[in-house]
Amino acid sequence: MIRTLHKMGIRSSMLYTAGLASVGLSIATWTASLKYERAGIDRADRWGIFVGQWAPTLFALGTALRIEETREELPEEFQRMEREMRAPAAARA
Repeated sequence: MIRTLHKMGIRSSMLYTAGLASVGLSIATWTASLKYERAGIDRADRWGIFVGQWAPTLFALGTALRIEETREELPEEFQRMEREMRAPAAARA
């Protein structure tokens, strides 16, 4: 999945930015719900928490994409060693 996202042109910085925006949006939805809905603070808390839970996922995906980006920057020798390590034992014999 991470490789597919990378091939689609999505970069780690985009997901880090989306994670940070999610934190701001969480605060904004909490404030808006508290101000404009008569359901009280419980509902505002649920909105804030719901949107706030996106941030860790986006940061984790950003980190995985950063690893993928770094992997592509490795010299060919390291990539060859990585392929050999992933190959089945029978193929190496």
